[in-house]
Amino acid sequence: MNYAENILETIGNTPMVKLNKLTAELPCLVLAKYETFNPGNSVKDRMALQMIEDAEADGRLKPGGTIIEGTSGNTGMGLALAAIIKGYKCIFVMADKQSKEKVDILKAVGAEVVVCPTNVEPTDPRSYYSVSKRLGEETPNSWYVNQYDNPSNAKAHYKSTGPEIWEQTDGKVTHFVVGVGTGGTISGVGKYLKEQNPNVKIWGIDTYGSVFKKYHETGIFDEKEIYPYVTEGIGEDILPLNVDFSIIDGFTKVTDKDAAVYTQRLSKEEGMFLGNSAGAAIKGVLQLKEHFKAEDVVVVLFHDHGSRYVGKMYNDEWMKKMGYID
Repeated sequence: MNYAENILETIGNTPMVKLNKLTAELPCLVLAKYETFNPGNSVKDRMALQMIEDAEADGRLKPGGTIIEGTSGNTGMGLALAAIIKGYKCIFVMADKQSKEKVDILKAVGAEVVVCPTNVEPTDPRSYYSVSKRLGEETPNSWYVNQYDNPSNAKAHYKSTGPEIWEQTDGKVTHFVVGVGTGGTISGVGKYLKEQNPNVKIWGIDTYGSVFKKYHETGIFDEKEIYPYVTEGIGEDILPLNVDFSIIDGFTKVTDKDAAVYTQRLSKEEGMFLGNSAGAAIKGVLQLKEHFKAEDVVVVLFHDHGSRYVGKMYNDEWMKKMGYID
């Protein structure tokens, strides 16, 4: 008989899927690393389990403990699944711009959710960074995960996602494109791929309102770049330690409107029911067209599932209200 001992053993080994209609104008082969096949429906399952296992190993997370984290939803889901199997409680802190579905899904897997305002400085005591840190200090027998600066985040992708991409493309991958939030995926995968072939190009997808692109190009952390944006899961108003800028060859920024429109297009033209950052990622790939040649193999990673965005990017009334469609 062939079965997993528990749901955590099904994390990883996700499929690679060729894109066809949306990439018809590109000269190269474009493959999607399709991370919604993880049990929590996102790439974050990988790093959530790695962070928990490493914290258990060095004693930061003790039996019966409470896991505390600020999350846009997907890391919380991965942590919650591992916590159920391993016997921990979870408290997750979210910004109020995240979809209602994400809050409801976390509650459905037994987590306590605290919602904070989006439009405040990271250092503001009301911000989701500050609240999650404070709860970590106040809650007995708790562990504050801090996915932004936790090295186990990038380690997970160096150990699993990167090697999978290399094997699935038979070492022919020439470009890796992915949305950047905490930086764990791009840095872990990028490090592994460049160790196999230093000529592999690593491109980050950023959003307007985020500091990454300008910082990468100039070394300047420009607070004027920071303003509220709609796109979920990518971009930051801080510089997480997990973003290894030395591994990244460049960034391209995608607008909120394009990210939302292309999220719908992936569903309707490729049959890929994916999250908001996937729309940003595929639009970013199209914006990088001039960098690709006929023999190239471009791998774009799609983070999460469309079920998290039914009330937003997949809701035409919401799209009209935002001015994204007529």
